Amino acid sequence: MLATALLALLCLPCAVAVVVCADELVARRTWTRHGRREIRALRCLERDLTSADLESRPPAPEPDMAELVADLRRLNRQRRSGPTRHSATWLAAVLEAYDERLELASRHLGLDEHLAQLEGMDREIERVRVEGLLHAAGLRLRTA
Repeated sequence: MLATALLALLCLPCAVAVVVCADELVARRTWTRHGRREIRALRCLERDLTSADLESRPPAPEPDMAELVADLRRLNRQRRSGPTRHSATWLAAVLEAYDERLELASRHLGLDEHLAQLEGMDREIERVRVEGLLHAAGLRLRTA
């Protein structure tokens, strides 16, 4: 009787673990099946994309001036507030998009800019200079 009680006491944690982890094992097995299918599909997609001639596509059309101004205002608001205050990655992405739009707006108006060649504080100064040139050309980048 004592041996049976000890055996039950020793086997009980294992039985509980099997019951608790059974759903995880089923989920893992299902994921493995789906995972293999997804990996196969991703490999096919990668093979198709690497064999496709991506450079033969026509370039995307450049946005018109009203669209550029709207984008510049939106990106300007985003770089001054929101998630950019807490995430360096988000700020870098917003600044890159903002600089690209500044370059496009400058090109539309025939203004000289050097944002792509500069980094750090020099790029900040060039950004302010280009904003001033665009403002002098009649574009209001800040709404308030």
